[in-house]
Amino acid sequence: MKSKKKGWMAGLAVPMMLVAALLSAGPTGVKASAQQAPAKTAEIRIDNFNFTPGTFTVAVGTTVTWINHDDIPHTVVSTDGVFKSKVLDTDEKFSYTFTKAGSYPYFCSIHPKMTGAIAVQ
Repeated sequence: MKSKKKGWMAGLAVPMMLVAALLSAGPTGVKASAQQAPAKTAEIRIDNFNFTPGTFTVAVGTTVTWINHDDIPHTVVSTDGVFKSKVLDTDEKFSYTFTKAGSYPYFCSIHPKMTGAIAVQ
């Protein structure tokens, strides 16, 4: 047989659980997930007439950012027309979010020997 709580504390069990739940929920009243997915990002450097890394594998939903560290302009153009940057001067960036799995080869339209590829899984 279960023992009954006695005294003034017996009535506090449920209200205290409610207060604890509300405090952990935050200002909106909605409890935040303990395992929120981190933002998926990746970076490719344009330096010394190279894309580094030259080939790169990312997950679907990843935003890849190319940053031109050369002193001359470059572009980032996919061979199948999926994405195309403007001409990037020194320290300018171009970003693209990959929403579908596949292979995405790309090149610099100013310097076509500069090539790279993104594999999206």
